[in-house]
Order: sequence, then structure tokens, then C-alpha cells
Amino acid sequence: MKVDFTIDGEPEGKARPRFNTKTGRAYTTDRTRMYEDYTKLLYRSQIKHYFEGYIRLTVKAFYKIAKSDSKKIKEQKKANVLRPSKKPDIDNVVKLIADSLNDIAYKDDTQIVEIVAKKFYSENPRVEVTIESI
Repeated sequence: MKVDFTIDGEPEGKARPRFNTKTGRAYTTDRTRMYEDYTKLLYRSQIKHYFEGYIRLTVKAFYKIAKSDSKKIKEQKKANVLRPSKKPDIDNVVKLIADSLNDIAYKDDTQIVEIVAKKFYSENPRVEVTIESI
């Protein structure tokens, strides 16, 4: 089985846990929690498939092309001659998506045995996710 879905908007990475100095407890930032909830909602509303066994996760992150870039730079970014080497790191984008789909698409992200992750530029920022059984 193979499923695809798209998360519209600029890619987000999993933020490091923050610590409350009064209680000494770690917590997830609101921004990360909102993106995880949005990913869960998209998957539940569009896909609803639950994976058993080994999984391959493919994540393609598309970052917005800056309006201030020259025409030449914009064309190079569209043609994938220039690729993003900016934050968030691709491994943090994958981590956020994999963690958010725990108990939704699969029991636990330990089922993921293969990961393919790529960063591109686009006029339409988004994250394209493919999950498939191996």
C-alpha cells in the first residue's frame, strides 16, 4: 500500500524541547504542536490508512522562493540548480512528520526502516509526504 498527501505552507522542523524553569519539565513549543496537529488532521481527513509492518517514508520539502531574488536566481531555483541549504534542517522536518503520525498512520515511527528526504525551491511552499509498505 502507498499513500500520498501534501501539507501546504512553509516546511517546519521539529523544535528542541523547551524547559520550564519553575517546574523543571520539558514541553513542546506551540508552533511545533500546531504543525503536528495540522499534519494529523490532514492525514485523518484525507487518507485514514493504518500501516502494519515495515514502512518507507518519503518527504519532499519545498521552500518559498524569495521575491527579492534576481530573475536568474529564481530560474535556477525553479530548475533545481540551486537547492535550499537553510533552516529548518531536513532531518527535523522528517522527525516532525514521523512523530506526528504515530498512532495515526502507524503504531510507532520505529516501523520506518527507510527514509528519503529532499529539499527544493518552489513558488508553492509545501511538504509532500509518501508512506508505503515494504
